[in-house]
Amino acid sequence: MLTASEVRKLISMPDAVAAVRAAFLDLAAGEFTQPTRLSFGGGRALVMSAYHAGSGAAVVKTLSVELERSPAILGTLVWSSADGQLVADAIEVTTLRTGAVSGVATDLLAAPDASRLTVLGAGAQAADQVRAVAAVRPLASVTVHARTSARASALISVLRKEFPAVEFAVSGTADEAVSAADVVCCATSASEPVFDAAALPENVHVNAIGSYLPSMRELPEELLASARVVVVDEVGACMEEAGEVIHAVSTGSLKRDSLVELGSALTDPPGVGGRTVFKSVGVAAQDWALARLLAQGS
Repeated sequence: MLTASEVRKLISMPDAVAAVRAAFLDLAAGEFTQPTRLSFGGGRALVMSAYHAGSGAAVVKTLSVELERSPAILGTLVWSSADGQLVADAIEVTTLRTGAVSGVATDLLAAPDASRLTVLGAGAQAADQVRAVAAVRPLASVTVHARTSARASALISVLRKEFPAVEFAVSGTADEAVSAADVVCCATSASEPVFDAAALPENVHVNAIGSYLPSMRELPEELLASARVVVVDEVGACMEEAGEVIHAVSTGSLKRDSLVELGSALTDPPGVGGRTVFKSVGVAAQDWALARLLAQGS
């Protein structure tokens, strides 16, 4: 079994972004059989699986999620192919692939010179959001807002060692944090929107990866209603699990048929400019992409 540290040694963030991008193109091309995620106990236990027709390889991931626990996510990933089987710690795979998909979306939708990143949330997912955006854009500054300034400062102390040329700052409010951002990454467990849409610049790209239950919402309805394009990892998955998307569609402020899946957007890019949104609940093709990297490198 590959440990968390071994997973980190085998996969760099740029490689993860490239692998996840390729997987979403394959997903759009119909190469994956990917059942809807199984959720038990109100999202406290999750099972995800995917099979890739071209390679004949499959992945299954099981997770235990307790938001008050540290780490909040525990689990195991199993990769199976004609060459054998690989088992890996699922925590690092999950944070890496979640960061990587934000990197893919940011590379697609953010301005080429985007350099100011705001991160809302300072939990286990936050650091890889920064690493992923840094893999595709020339970051000059990162502003962090979290429930407590201590959590934000702790995250910054880790990232400052990795990115000594980047200017880091803690913001007291979410609205202040997003007001001058080129890219915003939301990585919270919020049940209500974490910022006001009016606080955003007119040209900004927003990634939201924290909510994965109908009861969770990070993004304001007004942003989803007014965004130039709303891209999702998978429409079906988001309509079952993304609270902000479900809410906005139910009120009529967002039309389901206006949602663009990431694989389709990569095939036919919608361009940059204005306010753009990427909402992800996570799909098994992402896990498959990183598991293949592990199998190739181990």
